[in-house]
Amino acid sequence: MKLGDWFSRTWFSFIHRHNLVYNTCWEDPRLDRQALNLGPQDTVLVITSAGCNALDYALLAPRHIHAVDVNPRQNALLELKRAGIHHLDYDTFFAVFGRGKLPGWRTVYQQQLRASLSLPARAYWDRRLDWFSGEGKRPSFYYHGTAGTLAWMMRFYIDHVAKVRQPLNALLAAPSLEEQRRIYDEQLRDVFWTPLMRWAMDRDTTLSLLGVPRVQRLQVERSYPGGVVQFIEDRIETVFTRLPLHDNYFWRVYLTGQYTEDCCPEYLSRDGFARLKAGLAEHVTTHSCSILEFLRHHRGRISRFVLLDHMDWLSLGDNPVLREQWSTIVQRAAPGARLLWRSGGLRVDYVDPIQVRVRGRQRRLGELLTYQHELAADLHAYDRVHTYGSFYIADLAA
Repeated sequence: MKLGDWFSRTWFSFIHRHNLVYNTCWEDPRLDRQALNLGPQDTVLVITSAGCNALDYALLAPRHIHAVDVNPRQNALLELKRAGIHHLDYDTFFAVFGRGKLPGWRTVYQQQLRASLSLPARAYWDRRLDWFSGEGKRPSFYYHGTAGTLAWMMRFYIDHVAKVRQPLNALLAAPSLEEQRRIYDEQLRDVFWTPLMRWAMDRDTTLSLLGVPRVQRLQVERSYPGGVVQFIEDRIETVFTRLPLHDNYFWRVYLTGQYTEDCCPEYLSRDGFARLKAGLAEHVTTHSCSILEFLRHHRGRISRFVLLDHMDWLSLGDNPVLREQWSTIVQRAAPGARLLWRSGGLRVDYVDPIQVRVRGRQRRLGELLTYQHELAADLHAYDRVHTYGSFYIADLAA
């Protein structure tokens, strides 16, 4: 193994084994809602990430949602959100998870939330009460965790190096796509995309803070002219100039450190919060383990799988973990199950050749999947995050 590859893998492993990586979900649930077509009989498996999308799916009232993540810190965050939904009023809850800070947070946590958490989640948050205090150099929860650390560094760059906070705020408030394009073209592009910024975006250490391992970077670079830096620049330009920003809460929270009530995930809206508090949040449970481990011990059938982009992480070579995971998915899936996944690459070519055992014989996974290519392409074009190269919707043969 080359020294650079070794360092990249070691750094990424360190980041993910010891930290909360995602403080907000970076997948657009508006696409997922249409792709999943959830009904009251559906049981969903979703990789937890920050838990925002699991709560979003709960608003559609499926039978149950299993939020599974190998990183227990991600589940600790979802537990904290569920405790807040249960015990806090809307304004307090929005201060915590909408603005990312609450005066008197320590008291609120100790008196109203702590007892509702599992022991691992309680131990985790007991040591990080300053994250929601609004104090210190990082005045918002959304500047903590590894992705939050990068957002905090970007805040410094925007305010003190590029000095583009004013036009950036104007961009977020622009009333039309035409005005967004004008502001970006005239006031942001050349000032923001300096050689220093391009250099930083080309570093594996930077990408690791966003949860992008080297193997996923290679997925992008195999298929995108100009490599990962050009991919990032082009995607950001698309978000800022071709997609409306008025409801793009994904980029708003990292650019400003907070949501607004008019631009936030559904679980943070007044209506969404009220419905979750009335009982829908109880449809969500957390599981700190791998997908493979969860499926091996889960007795019921899963009708909807939301796999995010984690297969990119397992895509190098003939990975036995990926092969075994898919074999178990096939075994545990309900008839006609639907699966969603995303990739950094423009085209995923490692899924279909996977060999799985079905009724005593080996089958190529591609023979068992019916892809909804047209629907996926139509939805992907309007993805508000717009950082993935491709989006997949597939139905599994019964």
